[in-house]
Amino acid sequence: MAAETAAGDANGDLAWLSLDDDETVVWAGGPDRRTLIPAFVVGLPLSIVLIGLVIIASEYLRVTNTHYVVTNRALYQKTGVLSRDVKRIEHGKVQDISYSQSALGTHFGYGTVEVSTAGGSGVELAFKSVPDPKAVQQRISDRIKRERVDSGADRTKDDVLEEILTELRAIRAAVDDDSDEGGRSTVGSGATGRPTDDHHSEYDEDQSV
Repeated sequence: MAAETAAGDANGDLAWLSLDDDETVVWAGGPDRRTLIPAFVVGLPLSIVLIGLVIIASEYLRVTNTHYVVTNRALYQKTGVLSRDVKRIEHGKVQDISYSQSALGTHFGYGTVEVSTAGGSGVELAFKSVPDPKAVQQRISDRIKRERVDSGADRTKDDVLEEILTELRAIRAAVDDDSDEGGRSTVGSGATGRPTDDHHSEYDEDQSV
């Protein structure tokens, strides 16, 4: 919870975010404020007729009310000014992560991280205009890989246990088969392995001829 509080203090109010008991925030952010530069460039000359102020205000509200969060279990995107739209994608469903930067984004160091899911059609979630998109992409990838490795380790333990039990059953069955065969091999022979009385009788008859 400490990581969640720190992320909330540094990146705005995360009261909209509903997390599970064992879920913690790994990274939180939003669009880089420098993305407002084009709105100011276009809006300031038009501010005389008020439409410029509307352009600047609407873009400012859009940027400041957009939040992106990475937890140890999922990715979140929150958008909307008057309304609220929250999208969540679990790490296990992520198929591909990529990032891109425009010419302006490359100059100022921000870009867009795009996430595609297995079975989805195209990009399912996008962290738009985030600072240092390469680092954000790497952080998400590392988090997903770590979770998949941990899950894989748990499955391996179960598999090993099942293999051990199967092997023990096979050994027991083999021992039981050997015991049965050993019991049958003593039929028709004496305790010392010498010929039975029937063989002795045939020998005595041959000697008397």
